Amino acid sequence: MADAVHFGAMCNLYNVTTSQQAIIDFSRALRDIAGNLEPSIDVYPDRLAPIVRNAGDGVRELARVRWGLPSSSQALFMATKKRAEKMEAKGKPVDFAELLKMEPDGGTTNVRNTASKHWTRWLGVENRCVVPVTSFAEPDPANRGDKGTPNAWFALAEDRPLMFFAGVWVPAWTSVRKIKTGVETLDLFAFLTTEPSMPVATVHPKAMPVLLTTQAEVETWLAAPWEQARALQRPLPDEMLRMVDRPRAVAY
Repeated sequence: MADAVHFGAMCNLYNVTTSQQAIIDFSRALRDIAGNLEPSIDVYPDRLAPIVRNAGDGVRELARVRWGLPSSSQALFMATKKRAEKMEAKGKPVDFAELLKMEPDGGTTNVRNTASKHWTRWLGVENRCVVPVTSFAEPDPANRGDKGTPNAWFALAEDRPLMFFAGVWVPAWTSVRKIKTGVETLDLFAFLTTEPSMPVATVHPKAMPVLLTTQAEVETWLAAPWEQARALQRPLPDEMLRMVDRPRAVAY
């Protein structure tokens, strides 16, 4: 039985090449429970990644959390329905309720429609986080070849200064991420997207991550009421980002 993965439509790979102290200083985190971070991290969906979150006790902390928020009940229902139909076509018995309960949810990596009831419950200060990033990837269909579609990488500059995705996190969510691991209870996160600015729009015309590039923007996202924070779900000014080479491997 194959795993059902519910990834977003864009930005499913990013890189963090910076120091742990730089993340703490930029975000003004007061507690660090992330352990020792590698000097360069490629982050893929459903992997642990560093985030700075408003913890349950109100302290801003750096932690490692799994990438991929819970998918909507509708998405899981439709995935289960397809699975059930395939089983029935093969003459296998189907307990739909049990099948739905065990439907694997690899997570939704990006949040766009913040008016959706599925997301509005997690837009308060207590569920907001920022996700450190120094460059992010988008598939570049113009350069598709025999070996697939290569990624284009984007950063603020060639030296890849630290910035943050505007994110949302959910504590202690119980679900089946993968069939082989069964039911798990995990802290999860994802980040918001918006209309793309240049040059991202030349590669991915539908969306780009919501990026925070100043301490003031990070502070607004983590501490301001939603009516104020929602204004940050906007593209960066054109040409503020640039296309860069793939991050180099760091020996450690």
